[in-house]
Amino acid sequence: MTIRLVSFGYGHKAKGVPTAEVTYDVSGRRFRNPFHDPALKQLTGLDQAVYDHVRETPGIEILAQSAAAAAIGLVDETGGDVVLAFGCIGGRHRSVGLARRTAELLELCGRQVEIEHRDVDEPLLPAGVHARQ
Repeated sequence: MTIRLVSFGYGHKAKGVPTAEVTYDVSGRRFRNPFHDPALKQLTGLDQAVYDHVRETPGIEILAQSAAAAAIGLVDETGGDVVLAFGCIGGRHRSVGLARRTAELLELCGRQVEIEHRDVDEPLLPAGVHARQ
């Protein structure tokens, strides 16, 4: 059985929210947004500096651990493939970092993981979409 992780941006409304068993929303003010850091803005969660920034955000590690546990539980309970989605505003920073961390945890548990960063290559959204909350 495969666990598929999809990161995406809510700001890409035409694409919609991916269909998933569970969707994690990290677009709120609780999770620091690398978009607001000039040194990180043009990078993505695939870049180590952004990934480190996301991982160091309070609450992200426990969220990744919870997501991994939920995925494992769903696969074991249902016997089928499972999709988890991770969304932030642009789909380039926080959702990518959280999906990456969750994938690492799942792989450490010996699980087969596929990861798709749907919007990581999209242009940055306008600043107004990322308004600080």
